[in-house]
Amino acid sequence: MEVVLADALLSRCGDPCALLRAVCAPLSAERAEALRLLLQRLAAGGTPPGEAEEALRRVAWEVALERCRPLLRGGEAAAAAAAAGGGCGERLRLARAARGALRHCVQLCGAPLAARLARDALAELAAGGGAGAEAAVEALAAAAPRLEEPALVARCVAAALALVREEGEGEAAAALAAGRLLPALGGNAAALRRVWEGLLGGGGGGGPPRAGRALLALSALADAVLPRGPPGSGPDARLCPRFWRLVQEGLTERDGLCRKRARYLLKRALDLSGGQRAELRCPADGGDESSLFWWSAEKNEKLLQFWETYILIMETLEGNQVGAPEESTPAVFCVSLEEFAFVTGCWLFHPSWHMCIYKRMFESENKTLTKEGILHFLELYETKHLPNSLGFLEFVIGPLMDALSESSLYSRTPGQLMGACPPLGMRLQKFLATYIMLLPQEEKGSFLLKFIQKMTSRHWCAVPILFLSMALAYIPVCKVLGTEGLHALRDVLQCTMITHQILLRGAAQCYLLQTAMRLTDVEKVSLPEVSSFLLSLRPEESLRRDTMLWMEVRTEAAGENCLMPDWFEAKLVATMILLAADVEQMRNKHSGKSNIEWIELETFLNPLLDVLMKLGSNAYIPTLKTDKSLQLLLKLLQTRSLKCSNTQDDGVLFFIWKSLMMPVESILEFVLRRLTTNELSTVGDLDRCDLYLDLIPEIVNLCLQVSWKKVPSVKNFILSLTNASIRNLQERNSEEEPKLKEQIKKVASMASLTAVCEIMHRKPEAHLESLPSVDALKRFISFFQFNEVLKKPSYIEEKSSLCEETTSQGWGKIVARYVRDQWICLRFILNSFPTLAQEYEETSEMSLSTDERSRKFLQSALEALTILPSDQVLPVFDCMKVLVPKLLDSSESLCIEAFDLAWKIISSLSNTQLIFWSNLKAFVRFIFDTEVLAVAASAKGQAYAKIKEIIFKLIDMSATKTGVFNVVLSHCCRSWMFPTIDERSALANAFLNAGNYCELITEACVFGTVFRRDQRLIQDVHAFIENLGEKCAANVVTESTNRDDHYVRVCAIKFLCLLDGSNILHKTFMEDIFIKLLDKDKLVSRSRTRYYANSLQHRIKNRVWQTLLVLLPKLDQNFLCGTIDKVFQAGFGNNQASVKYFIEWIVILSLHKYPQFLNKLWDCFCYDEEKLKTSICTFLSVLSHFDIILQNTSEKKPALKKALIVVLQWCFNHNFSVRLYALVALKKIWGMCRLLHVEEFEALTPVIESSLQQVENMHGTGNARRNWQRIQDHFFFATFHPLEDYSLETIFYTLPRLSELAEDEWISLSKFDRFTDVPLPPAFQWYHSRTELRDLKPSDWSQQDMGSNSAEADSQTEWTDVQKKIIPWKNSTPSLDLEMVFQDRAAKLGKSNSRLIVVASLIDKPTNLGGLCRTSEIFGASALVVSSLHYIQDKQFQHLSVSAEQWLPLVEVKPSQLVDYLQQKKMEGYTIIGVEQTAKSFDLTEYCFPEKSLLLLGNEHEGIPANLIHHLDVCVEIPQQGIIRSLNVHVSGALLIWEYTRQQVIKQKQQK
Repeated sequence: MEVVLADALLSRCGDPCALLRAVCAPLSAERAEALRLLLQRLAAGGTPPGEAEEALRRVAWEVALERCRPLLRGGEAAAAAAAAGGGCGERLRLARAARGALRHCVQLCGAPLAARLARDALAELAAGGGAGAEAAVEALAAAAPRLEEPALVARCVAAALALVREEGEGEAAAALAAGRLLPALGGNAAALRRVWEGLLGGGGGGGPPRAGRALLALSALADAVLPRGPPGSGPDARLCPRFWRLVQEGLTERDGLCRKRARYLLKRALDLSGGQRAELRCPADGGDESSLFWWSAEKNEKLLQFWETYILIMETLEGNQVGAPEESTPAVFCVSLEEFAFVTGCWLFHPSWHMCIYKRMFESENKTLTKEGILHFLELYETKHLPNSLGFLEFVIGPLMDALSESSLYSRTPGQLMGACPPLGMRLQKFLATYIMLLPQEEKGSFLLKFIQKMTSRHWCAVPILFLSMALAYIPVCKVLGTEGLHALRDVLQCTMITHQILLRGAAQCYLLQTAMRLTDVEKVSLPEVSSFLLSLRPEESLRRDTMLWMEVRTEAAGENCLMPDWFEAKLVATMILLAADVEQMRNKHSGKSNIEWIELETFLNPLLDVLMKLGSNAYIPTLKTDKSLQLLLKLLQTRSLKCSNTQDDGVLFFIWKSLMMPVESILEFVLRRLTTNELSTVGDLDRCDLYLDLIPEIVNLCLQVSWKKVPSVKNFILSLTNASIRNLQERNSEEEPKLKEQIKKVASMASLTAVCEIMHRKPEAHLESLPSVDALKRFISFFQFNEVLKKPSYIEEKSSLCEETTSQGWGKIVARYVRDQWICLRFILNSFPTLAQEYEETSEMSLSTDERSRKFLQSALEALTILPSDQVLPVFDCMKVLVPKLLDSSESLCIEAFDLAWKIISSLSNTQLIFWSNLKAFVRFIFDTEVLAVAASAKGQAYAKIKEIIFKLIDMSATKTGVFNVVLSHCCRSWMFPTIDERSALANAFLNAGNYCELITEACVFGTVFRRDQRLIQDVHAFIENLGEKCAANVVTESTNRDDHYVRVCAIKFLCLLDGSNILHKTFMEDIFIKLLDKDKLVSRSRTRYYANSLQHRIKNRVWQTLLVLLPKLDQNFLCGTIDKVFQAGFGNNQASVKYFIEWIVILSLHKYPQFLNKLWDCFCYDEEKLKTSICTFLSVLSHFDIILQNTSEKKPALKKALIVVLQWCFNHNFSVRLYALVALKKIWGMCRLLHVEEFEALTPVIESSLQQVENMHGTGNARRNWQRIQDHFFFATFHPLEDYSLETIFYTLPRLSELAEDEWISLSKFDRFTDVPLPPAFQWYHSRTELRDLKPSDWSQQDMGSNSAEADSQTEWTDVQKKIIPWKNSTPSLDLEMVFQDRAAKLGKSNSRLIVVASLIDKPTNLGGLCRTSEIFGASALVVSSLHYIQDKQFQHLSVSAEQWLPLVEVKPSQLVDYLQQKKMEGYTIIGVEQTAKSFDLTEYCFPEKSLLLLGNEHEGIPANLIHHLDVCVEIPQQGIIRSLNVHVSGALLIWEYTRQQVIKQKQQK
């Protein structure tokens, strides 16, 4: 209508110039829109010739420079922002109308006005940004199509590219330049070439823009660089390698909008190539020989299919759905891609396209998808051998290794057994070995170096670092690493030390050492560097002499003829001496020498022996030299103390020890002098004191092992050291202010006494207790003033002394050590001489009774616990263990105070990994001492209650700190079942404690939390490493901690297996446990009548019945008679499958052993149907094993008669499952009747046999036939034998596995074998399951009902149930006059209540369009724009629209016409609003809709295409609270339509 009015006005007016001037002043929004329309019609209709034409141009020039440009400088962006907030709508309309008018002025005036506008705009851009920059861009966009001067074109292009490149605050200007200026320049052939070079080649200065900006610009230029028409003179993006690299980069960007633009460009290029059936090949990129993109008319269809699949994968990855159907996962599609891409041993498509998919999968938030992508990538390379390139190497080092750092990816697959290597670990080994072998020799070293350095560049968890190290260790030998590589491996070693998982840490060290041996070129590294690397390994975790790994290192060293280094650090030198000696021994063996002279080893040892021989006689040897010599001696002697093979068979060690025997007297003389005289006088000397004291027990061991002739020298040394130390400690300071020298002497003397006590305790074979000095030591310690602290010396003296040498010991630590040493000495006295010092009666202090002295010691112990650091309290706990049993009767409150204080310390240490476990063990030995437990239980007082309270506190702690309960239970079970000699003397029968504290066993039988996923992963990896056995040195070196939660139940079960039913104490205990477990099951059932499979309630009930099954054979008839009813009652509960099997098994075994209980079973069938509805199948399952039940019964016929009567009535039950169970039981019982020829049922024979035959011969493929077959094949009825399968493996592993219990509930027999703290009885028989049952799989019985057409389904190559998210770009001709179509329809209907246009051209589902049509009509939208008016004939559309299309103007705009349509509506003053989530989108609840709003809705799957996003004025998003990413497009549109309507209604009311 507006166009008709404009044409009429121009035809009536004789002077268009006067009309234009009249409209211009004053220029309101309505006048500006009229001016735009008049100029549009004048430009479209042509100008009059002659003077009239010139006058019109002058007016157009005047309008452009004096009216439109000032309006644009007023700030369209500011007007738009104000409009979003609810104001300045008129200014926005005015600016947009001015923009349209300016373009039409350029059309009228031509190149001169375009040049003028361009120069002014470029000057404004050079002056600064802001609103002026946006106005300048609009002016350049209007001028660009008519520019002719090459220099001016070049300047415009440079300005446009500068805006696109601009970062930060220039985002809006870049979007404006890409959306308006670049498309305008694209219409200018000269400008387009320059823009193309600038975007992809960096022309115009400043280099190419980053990927996001470049893709933004290319999306805007898509019509120019990917034209639909015939090939022209302009650039073709498909032939540019840089374009495709940019698309690939965009496909893997983190920004979703960037990825969408890349997919749009890819689809546009593919649609163009397919439509043209083109023959083209993009030139190779750089040194890469293959082409990034090519097309062939011959393979047009196949290429379209390949790329369609490719885009489908990328769009599926955008969904990031955790629960996506298996058939629509990207890896499934990747298989299809390979079928196209990999043909006859070569790649038809560049592998970098695959890398884009994998990178997106690796970065997915869905870890299942990430793992699937990694596994598929590793397999793809292993089988298809992707071509080597720099890009592929960077991909492995970058995205792949970043993804491999996630620990959860290394979990086992559901079908794998515990202890198996996870799939990712195996694939990683094969991939790395294959990849390295295929690399050119010159590239292997650089790749491996980068790979190892990547392992040090971030914090890796224990599990990833382990499997990466293992993969490196499995690479075939290739000596390509040098010094830098060895240093990188050492850095990785340091990374492994972070974890507290000792076994994983040790295993990683082993594999890294193997890596160094396989990959390091010894000619490129020096021996000190190799030695330094070996020093980084911990002998107590990985590298030890009795391991296969040491032998490998020895073999490797034997191959290199190199000299050992000069004196180095003690540990390093000791390790290298032993390694060199082993190499010499191996060479001599290979050469056939039987008499080894050890010449080289003797050469190494002689310098050390020379120094050691002179220590006792030469007082002038430099201190540094003596320290180094003694450190080396200590390390050599400590090597012996490790758990190696038989020392007599170890020629190397035996020779070393014999050599070191010579200087023993000299060493002891030197140590005695240093410790007992005043030579140790500074704080720094305490480090030397530690060195000397560490040497003493090693020398004692050496003498006892090699030569007893030296033992008298040792005894004399101990005698002298003890007496001198006591004298030093008895000296009293005469001065008030103690001197540092005197205090240091006391600390050294107390430490010396501690060392003497420890030697006498650990080496009783030396008989040192017979020395006269021991009596003095006993007397001195018995009456020592404990917790005596050393006063700190004066500041000046301390400062001057501390300056002499550096030390890590502060004075507080020194005092704590002094106090701790006192308690170590007392611990020895209390354990070795229980009577203390009663024979001495010299003072009133000494005349105290034993109880009084013990009480005094205990009070001192409590004081020590308050003053000592938590890591020093271990000897105090040990002393309390001896003292508390003696005082529990007489001083119960003091003992309880000791319990509380000790527990407080243990609780505070729970987060300290290194010292917690040793202190916990001491605490357990103290609290759970046999005598302590017995005395507390006999009194049943507060101490007894306190111990039980501590038991439950420890169990609670175990829930968060795995392994705590293991320590408690293992100690108690061993002390109760296998008491030591001392415990037997303290308690006639230690097993009484088991009955008094049976809660411990009861809780242990059901102990176990529901593991977190990361905990299960650590357990799985531990099991995998343990299964490697001696292949991994860490298994040999590290001690098993038994901290797995399974070991709690293993310990309890093995303890119960040791019980003897003929022992009255054992019998009473078992019966008590049986009752308590039944009560616990009842309590759990009451707390939650319905519980989920594998929930904590399910697991507890399962563990209860497993334990009851273990106890059952040991119970007698009288006890079972009173408890079997409780078992039957449990069967009535709503139990999970695994619990039902155990209950049924117990009932079967009970009835088999005591058939007289059968009447109790028949009673269970007499309850009403309501009670039996959830349990009748349990009791029918029992009858399916009726042959086992009656095995020991002589009179079988009466029982069979009763069973048949009971079962027959359930064969006609209305519940199908009940009928199935009844028929299974009937089949078993009737078979027994036939065998025994029971005559009473001859009348029923035809009925029963015909019924069974009918069931067996059911026809068809319905559920009835399948379920009958399934239940018969179920393991419980088909394979399981209640008697022959009674074993620990069936109870704890096989049956839980077959009943599909969670895998962390399966306890394998290997754990029973590994747990050696409590052995099984020697004659224990019930251990292994039968092979038939053990070999079954959980799914064997349930897979029978799979369809027979699976082969046909597998042969299908198309995915009929996967929705393909491809939005094809179809060519179409635009309607001649869209506006007339709209106006005609609106006039016909006579209805337009608002100025809201809803554009749904991108929506292709009739249901969504029908719903939108209905919603738009209800809320009075002025028009609904669709891609085709044919949709209104669709029945689905009509079903949803309910005739709304008859009352709503519908406009047809093809997707290809949307850019022009949106631009036209913008010039008419409409605000283009998109429903899209972007970084700058407005919240719907905060956005104020302008009156003239155009709502653009995106496609159901892709949303709004990338080429349309920069045409939006505003993006609005709907706030969400849930997890699902998006709403249905109809729902989204309806929400925005309603919000627009609501706001307009409110405005209208306010205006009234």
